[in-house]
Amino acid sequence: MTQTEGAAATAARASRPGAGSKGRGERPAPGPGSGRGMSRMRRNDLFWAAVFILPTLLGLGVFYLWPVVRTLLISFTETGPFGGSEWVGLDNYATLLGDARLWETLLNTVKFTVVALLGIPIALVIAALLSTEGLRGVRVYRVLYFLPVVTMPAAVGLIWRTLYNGDVGVINAMLRAAGLEGTNWLSNPATALYAIAAVGIWLGLGTQIVIFLAAIQGVPKDLYEAASLDGAGRIRQFWSITLPQISPSVFFISVLAVIGALQTFDLIFVMTGPTNPAYPATETIVAQFYQRGFVENQQGYAAAIALVILVVIVAITALQFRLQKKWVHYV
Repeated sequence: MTQTEGAAATAARASRPGAGSKGRGERPAPGPGSGRGMSRMRRNDLFWAAVFILPTLLGLGVFYLWPVVRTLLISFTETGPFGGSEWVGLDNYATLLGDARLWETLLNTVKFTVVALLGIPIALVIAALLSTEGLRGVRVYRVLYFLPVVTMPAAVGLIWRTLYNGDVGVINAMLRAAGLEGTNWLSNPATALYAIAAVGIWLGLGTQIVIFLAAIQGVPKDLYEAASLDGAGRIRQFWSITLPQISPSVFFISVLAVIGALQTFDLIFVMTGPTNPAYPATETIVAQFYQRGFVENQQGYAAAIALVILVVIVAITALQFRLQKKWVHYV
């Protein structure tokens, strides 16, 4: 072989893949932008995301999803007088549709919810007044309005039951001082439900006022200054600027208020109770669930009522989300 041919052979071997010191069984390390590096990083992120999300998912599954599934299964059974259960299929739901008392309690629940929603405009007006520039003692007012929120509903019910007392109650005493005649507010079927709903409004004002105050303070001041230059007064500014700007907060409060009102039980049970002659006019569907499940031991029927409550809440909430597209303005 000539010298020229040997040099050509050496150059050909050097140009082959894997030649040289790095080609003897070694591969170059993947760069930060290679596919293997990105997939490994992604798997690592997914692993740690699953680690942090898993406790929440377990909590949702154990304390929310499984009770719903268990309640659904129980609703197809009938509990015996000495324990045990028997599969009855849709009998509980058939009985439920023909239960006149259940529909009466559902109507009472709807009435209570409608009255409880009146607290939203009251809280909105109070929050607008407290947001007045230069007003002193706003923090004190916040604390005073928020105190009922941190008070147990049972304690609130006992206090207001004394205030509503027809003989020695403060409310009737004030009415008599004004030359008016009161009534037995909690024993009169015509007034009992609305009297309790007024207490429910009072209980929820604190949370609603705090949320509305935060929303109003987030409205840009430039909008009010421009409206003032155009000659708009405070009422006009409230309807044209404040209310549209805080409409997401109004929607949020309305959803919470409806769900809370539909689930009301303890306040009504404490203020009236089964022995009260006006209790049938104030009994809600949740109270009927308690009566059937824990007093009469009709667990299957009570489970069916619980699912009806769930369906009603989901349906009304879905309707609210549907309607909010027409009046809620997201900035």
